[in-house]
Amino acid sequence: MKDDSSIRLGLCCIFRDQPIKFRNTTVKATAPMDRGAALSKLSGLCITNAEALLAALKFCAEHGIGCFRINSQILPLKTHAECGYDVLELPDGEEIVRRFRKCGTFAAEHGLRTCFHPDQFVVLNSPRLDVVDRSLAELEYQAEVAEWVGADVLNVHGGGAYDGKQAALDRFAQNLSRLSERARSRLTVENDDTLYTPSDLLPLCQAEGLPLVYDVHHHRCHRDALTIEEATQRALTTWDRTPLFHISSPLEGWSGPKPQRHHDFIDVRDFPECWFGLDVTVEVEAKAKELAVLQLKKELRERFDTPLSPRSG
Repeated sequence: MKDDSSIRLGLCCIFRDQPIKFRNTTVKATAPMDRGAALSKLSGLCITNAEALLAALKFCAEHGIGCFRINSQILPLKTHAECGYDVLELPDGEEIVRRFRKCGTFAAEHGLRTCFHPDQFVVLNSPRLDVVDRSLAELEYQAEVAEWVGADVLNVHGGGAYDGKQAALDRFAQNLSRLSERARSRLTVENDDTLYTPSDLLPLCQAEGLPLVYDVHHHRCHRDALTIEEATQRALTTWDRTPLFHISSPLEGWSGPKPQRHHDFIDVRDFPECWFGLDVTVEVEAKAKELAVLQLKKELRERFDTPLSPRSG
C-alpha cells in the first residue's frame, strides 16, 4: 500500500462513554412558553451544543478519529413551524455563530472533516409540496451551520418511490433547483437498504453532479447487479472532493433476522478490501459510537497494516 493513501474513520453524532452531551428540547416543552423565554431557553441550548461540538472535535483530534457527523438537532427546533427561529433572533445569536465558527477553525487546523446527515423526514422527492418545503428548510438550516463549521457534506437518502422510482427521482432532480448554492454544493445522496440501490442512484448522480455516499451495509442488504468493487469504483467517480462512505455490521450476523439492524461494533471482515489504499472517509455507523470507531481503527491496523489518519485531503 502506498504511504500517501489513507482511510479516515468517522464518528456519528454522539458518544457512548465520553461525558460529551448534546442537548435538545421538545415542542411540548417549548411551545407554551412566552416567546422571549422560549428564545432565551433555545439560545442556552445552542451555546451548550456549540461547546459540546468543540469538545467532540477535540476528542476526535486526540484519538485519531478524522471525521465527526454533526447531529441534525444541533440548533434545537430550528425549523419548526411554531417554535423555529433565525439564529440572530436569539439573545446570544452572534455569540452562537462565533462559537460554531471557532469549531470550524479547530477542525480545519486539525485536519478534521465534519458533515451532516439530515433526519429521515427530509424527503426531496415527495409528491407533497409541504413535505418538500419542510425538507428544503431543514437542508438550508443545516447548510448554514455547515458553512460556519466548514462541513462539506449534507447527505440524504433518495426518499420514497412514489409513482415509481424514475418519477420519484425526477422530482428529486427538479427540487434541487430550489436549494441555495451553499446547500446544493454540499448535497450528497446515499443508497438505502430497501428502495434505492447504487445502480438506481448513479444516473441521478451523474446527471446532476451529486456525489454518491456509498453505504456498503445497505448494498449488502439490498443488492443490485453491481459488485461491491464495481459500486465502489463508480461511487468514487461522482466525487469532486474526498469521497465519503459508510460501514456497519449486522446485529445478528448476515444469516440472522433483519440484517439491516446495526451491531454495537464493526466486524473487521465486513470492511471491503477494495477500500484499502483509497483516500476516503468512512463513517462508522455502530451503536458503541467512539468505542466502535477506536476498535475498528485498531483492528484495521493489526489486520491489514492500513494507515489511518485524521488527514485525508
